[in-house]
Amino acid sequence: MVGDQLEMPGMPKRLFSCTPSKLATFADCPRRYRFAYLTQPRPPRGPAWAHNTVGAAVHAALRSWWDLPVEKRTASAARQLLYSGWSPAGFRDGEQAQTWRAKAAGWLTDYVAELDPTDEPAGTERTVGATTGALALSGRVDRIDRRGDELVVVDYKTGRTPSTEDDARSSPALALYVLGVRRTLRRACSRVELHHLPSGTVAAFEHTERSLANHVRRAEDIAHDITTATEALEGGADVDAAFPPVPGQQCSWCDFRSSCPTGQAAAPARETWSFLPTEPAPAD
Repeated sequence: MVGDQLEMPGMPKRLFSCTPSKLATFADCPRRYRFAYLTQPRPPRGPAWAHNTVGAAVHAALRSWWDLPVEKRTASAARQLLYSGWSPAGFRDGEQAQTWRAKAAGWLTDYVAELDPTDEPAGTERTVGATTGALALSGRVDRIDRRGDELVVVDYKTGRTPSTEDDARSSPALALYVLGVRRTLRRACSRVELHHLPSGTVAAFEHTERSLANHVRRAEDIAHDITTATEALEGGADVDAAFPPVPGQQCSWCDFRSSCPTGQAAAPARETWSFLPTEPAPAD
């Protein structure tokens, strides 16, 4: 029987397929992981968030900018790409959406002004993958730069505060992207960079084999916990024992808040524009 063959001694161990986001979801809250990846039909997600709208528009504009012919890669083109892909989703009103569209366009203008349009990346929005002893990893990298004989993982950021070297060092996603770039593109890769467009700053870290191994070990530990919880649930365990909630302030913005009484009790809901940086008061 085919099923018997799959269980034969000596057969390779089945790898756990995952993305950095999937692992992070379980690490943050097993219940949220269950809602996102296991429950069918999936519970309804919450509303769009304005800061995610900003980030998505900037990412899309930069991806499309690199797709343009070299001679058309101008600051003006970047602004037009942002305008054409802009969405008002998550903002308080149309005025706030327009204000942030202008801010994001300013970030893009300043950022692309520092780029060499002829310095073709090795990839933009490139999906990469790698395997470890327990994992089949995949993920999408914002940009992969060529720097001499090596490749560099570049991640765009549009959040409230500039990224730090510690952010670059500790990011599980960036470390796993390094492994994916090595495996997929067959080139040396150790450096990761966080490009924070609002401040125009870059935070970087050079991974070592040891630092990458530490990230892999943590990822494999999370995958093991997911597998154990899933098998327990399939074996008849109580759903909340297998995938317990982790209540806290993060429940204020959880996508599955409407389906989680524990989260509703843990923290009040936030407005969908509340993660935008505080807007300065008008000058007198």
